Amino acid sequence: MSQQYVLVLNCGSSSLKFAIIDPQSGHEKLSGLAECLGLENASLKYTLNDIKQTLPLIPNAEHTQAITILVQLINEHQLSSQLIGVGHRVVHGGEQFTRSVIITDEVISAIAQMSTLAPLHNPANLIGIQTATKAFNSLPQIAVFDTAFHQTMPSQAYLYALPYSLYKNHAVRRYGFHGTSHYFVSQQAAKILQKPISNLNFISAHLGNGCSITAIKSGKSVDTSMGLTPLEGLMMGTRSGDVDPGLFTFLASLGYTNIQIDELLNKKSGLLGLSELSNDCRIIEEAYEKQDPQAILALDVFCYRLAKYIASYTVPLGQLDAIIFTGGIGENSSLIREKVINLLTIFGLSIDHDKNLLARFGQSGIITNNKKGPQAIVIPTNEEWVIALDTATLVLENK
Repeated sequence: MSQQYVLVLNCGSSSLKFAIIDPQSGHEKLSGLAECLGLENASLKYTLNDIKQTLPLIPNAEHTQAITILVQLINEHQLSSQLIGVGHRVVHGGEQFTRSVIITDEVISAIAQMSTLAPLHNPANLIGIQTATKAFNSLPQIAVFDTAFHQTMPSQAYLYALPYSLYKNHAVRRYGFHGTSHYFVSQQAAKILQKPISNLNFISAHLGNGCSITAIKSGKSVDTSMGLTPLEGLMMGTRSGDVDPGLFTFLASLGYTNIQIDELLNKKSGLLGLSELSNDCRIIEEAYEKQDPQAILALDVFCYRLAKYIASYTVPLGQLDAIIFTGGIGENSSLIREKVINLLTIFGLSIDHDKNLLARFGQSGIITNNKKGPQAIVIPTNEEWVIALDTATLVLENK
């Protein structure tokens, strides 16, 4: 029997991450990223059999063009015959989807309806689904939802203090995101600590351009920082995170339209808004080292708010075994991890400077040196592997 692989597609608002993965081992035969989609410098980088290549895309290329090039690449290297299914990351599944599902017309319709709750992501996810379905019409297409892991949250965690009719009639509640990532790193943390996950409680911080934190009790999500949309919670690359709801009325009184307010909070705030430099944490850290006051301000606010969230998430856990750092910033920024740990001395945490520096660029490990109490662990996330596993499971179940 020939080797079986899953094609995983993760369509972001301006990017396409892809991989062909062995669902059993997690080995990636092909992986890559199309980035800067919609801009003049759009490009597609990929690694095939450990050889890296870059393909220029046409200026202002969108997701459809990037997926078309990917399909050509797969066919050129005769990889399509080894595929058993296509797994798609879908950001918002609402209450309707509590696990991964085979994509049907009804599923597509439901994902489209929830685009109002994830306007930067669900429409891009749908483009990926529609293009891949045309290109690989004989393969099952599977949707894996960011929100599914958080469907175990109790009502006191997911309900807003609004008229209950808004929840009953319009499903207004907190959903949470990055669920696939939080699930994966919590499983890996249990392996590092060499204990069953049913006996462990974690606080997982997924820190990238989008940021979220999740309280995980005995392997299940019991609270998370993102809400009805991915805007709530932590300060992020371009998103504000938590703000006073009265801000909306105030901005409207200044002449901002609803569209402008949405643009300001989702695309012009966060690290970009405070630093006035960039949403890229690496650029801000370089300026921070040069004592740029706006960079210092942005990172101080980011770390302070993150530490406050971590401390508050001990409430649903009771006992804390480890804080997990993951995502592009969480995995690579030793500076931010150190600043956050230094704000959490109430838990007896003590950063190990050398271990913290080593745990970057794909390296995992414990970065604290306290012998008692909770630990801090860096774990590179692998959402693609989880998507591949769910896809393969559903394909085999429905053969």
